[in-house]
Amino acid sequence: MSQDTHYYTIEKMAIAEFKDRGSKFIAHAYPIASAIDFKEKLTVSKKEHPKAVHHCFAYRIGTDGNNYRMSDDGEPSGSAGRPILGQIDSKQLTNVLIIVVRYFGGTLLGVPGLINAYKTATADALAAAVIIQKPVLVNYRLQFDYTKMNEVMRAIRQFDCVVLKQEMQLFCILETGIPMEHLAACLARLKELQTVETEKI
Repeated sequence: MSQDTHYYTIEKMAIAEFKDRGSKFIAHAYPIASAIDFKEKLTVSKKEHPKAVHHCFAYRIGTDGNNYRMSDDGEPSGSAGRPILGQIDSKQLTNVLIIVVRYFGGTLLGVPGLINAYKTATADALAAAVIIQKPVLVNYRLQFDYTKMNEVMRAIRQFDCVVLKQEMQLFCILETGIPMEHLAACLARLKELQTVETEKI
């Protein structure tokens, strides 16, 4: 991506709309941190647009280039997900999800028309978004007693950590991304809590 300690993403959700021969394409760009975020956003999209015929999407997470997914959601293969992902990559963004909702207008657009529609809607949504630079996160697994939950979560918030996964029982396991620039301070704070075990993952 950009540098070793930072990457580019979008600050908050942005929306754009593109129309072609009666079909309406509404692109929603979201900043996300995990696949769980993606699933939640897709569920919301389907609830908000129950009459849309397609909910095509693409996302990229992380800075190693390996964590991405795309879907044509019933459109011809390669006509939606790939053009959406291509726009995310053209701006060198990550931790970004784009869902493009399509309302069919009665006229088939053909594969070139679809590629253009999904590409343009995505490009317009990203153009409307505020692009920001953020720190690269280092992932750690924390293990602690449930009684330490509030203190651990306070530290997580204090150092702008991202919760990736959590199993909350009597003995808790929490996977978190710690910003590289806060890594030493955050680990020192967690160490002060004594019964919190930290392990890099």
